[in-house]
Amino acid sequence: MTDETHLDLDDLGATDKAAAFEELTPSQINKELEAIYDIPVQISAVLGKTAMEVNQLLKLGRGAVVELDRRVGEAIDIYVNNRLVARGEVVVVEDRLGVTMTEIIKSDRN
Repeated sequence: MTDETHLDLDDLGATDKAAAFEELTPSQINKELEAIYDIPVQISAVLGKTAMEVNQLLKLGRGAVVELDRRVGEAIDIYVNNRLVARGEVVVVEDRLGVTMTEIIKSDRN
């Protein structure tokens, strides 16, 4: 990024970085975010969880059913880089499974 397109929030004169970010135009925000567009992330959709002992795991065979902690129709968890970011529903897209986000999880992290 060149100095012409780099925007330093400290130069905006705002003490609150969030307030300074709100003052940016969509074009400025887009230019600032371009640097992160190509960063790969891992996305996981968790249908449910269960706990079992190793001896139980070793007894599982083809066709075995593992009961999960979720009910049918209950939202699934969507993780980005092992961080819960949303909840959603499983959907079918042509011949593949997909996930649609129904709720964004706000992070308590600063």
